[in-house]
Amino acid sequence: MDDDSKLSVVRDMVEAWNDLDWDRVVGLFAPDGVLHSVMQEPLRGREAIGERLAVLADGLERLTLHVRALGVIDGRVFLERLDVFDVRGHHGEVPVVGVLSVADGFVTEWLEYYDRATLLRGMGLGADFAA
Repeated sequence: MDDDSKLSVVRDMVEAWNDLDWDRVVGLFAPDGVLHSVMQEPLRGREAIGERLAVLADGLERLTLHVRALGVIDGRVFLERLDVFDVRGHHGEVPVVGVLSVADGFVTEWLEYYDRATLLRGMGLGADFAA
């Protein structure tokens, strides 16, 4: 894939998250794709990713991924953004950097770098939902 095609897949992914279209999000991953919030164990495969998204989506009222910068470096897509969300009456904003590998029209690996405590506080959680 050329760089423009990779960027298009990532833009589609951002749009799917903003639309809260979880089936589309999962479908944009390769069947054996990886979603890895780097402070946790990676999720491998669409089923595992879908299960985590179901947990994240529970009580989610609004989510907007504000893209600050998007580009390709050495074949990987770098996505700097501010995630703004409301969950069960709690408001949160988390700066995030994602590094995505894209092949054959699908995300094969997505690494996420953010402060987990800021995310949990924004969600109104005292303990990690992934535990």
